[in-house]
Amino acid sequence: MHACRRDTINDRKSIDRARLSVTHLEGIFEGMRVTNITTPLIKKYIKQRKAENAKNATINRELAALKRMLIMGARSTPPKVDRVPFIPMLKESNVRQGFFEHPEYSAVKDALPDYLKGYVTFAYFIGWRKDEISSLTWSQVDRKNGIVRLEPGETKNDESRTVYLNDELKEVFQKQWEARKKTQTLTPFVFPNWDGKGKIVDARKAWRNACKDAKVGHKLFHDFRRTAVRNMVRSGIPEGVAMKVSGHKTRSVFERYNIVNDADLKLACQKQEAYIKSQIDTKPLQSAKFYDFAKKEGVANNG
Repeated sequence: MHACRRDTINDRKSIDRARLSVTHLEGIFEGMRVTNITTPLIKKYIKQRKAENAKNATINRELAALKRMLIMGARSTPPKVDRVPFIPMLKESNVRQGFFEHPEYSAVKDALPDYLKGYVTFAYFIGWRKDEISSLTWSQVDRKNGIVRLEPGETKNDESRTVYLNDELKEVFQKQWEARKKTQTLTPFVFPNWDGKGKIVDARKAWRNACKDAKVGHKLFHDFRRTAVRNMVRSGIPEGVAMKVSGHKTRSVFERYNIVNDADLKLACQKQEAYIKSQIDTKPLQSAKFYDFAKKEGVANNG
């Protein structure tokens, strides 16, 4: 179990989260032979974590870490794991449902320092992860054609990504470029930190103050990710295309973000009402009269 744990930690990008998951797993599985890790024992672990008031989503992340360790052990040469037991996953109900309506986004953006305005504008429209935006460099931007490209290995899911900038984002990138030329240090980052040098590392204080000043309550930067996906779908963009833009690899994650709210339900009701009304207002076509030509006078019977 220890060898699988070491290999997994070294391979994961979200190291802190992985270590936290493994810390809880060690309570039952530390020092145990892999052959002794069975489905009943995993269910015992689930029961124990529930007794500790851990949420289903948290337990699922821990189980996913366990499964990954076992799979990597099975794939190693020579294999460290003969078989991977069935690992039951829990239904998640504690999914965050935070979104930004456009007036809220505008209010927060206006309340932020200038160096963060373009940063949040890109997040609102495109829905990338925070680290992907802060790490974006000019070498990944085609300013002439308004295209941003990430190569495999530069994204969390290790897949390349290409997005086209709308007019507002083109203007944002132009402003960022002009601001860059005015600094003595030509930073490679599109959205640099307040000093114009390195990338944005920690903007939590500025974010909290902006949300407070904008009177939008407790909002997360990650809410932009959910908002971008929802707005793309509402505007008629196919779900598969929206996933390509935002960088979602699995539809299960995509569905958690694209949560239907009361506004969606109201819009569905209005659309249905408008459709039915259009059918009522449309006059039906007059039925064509049927003539029995066989009986009509003057027509020969060839039969």
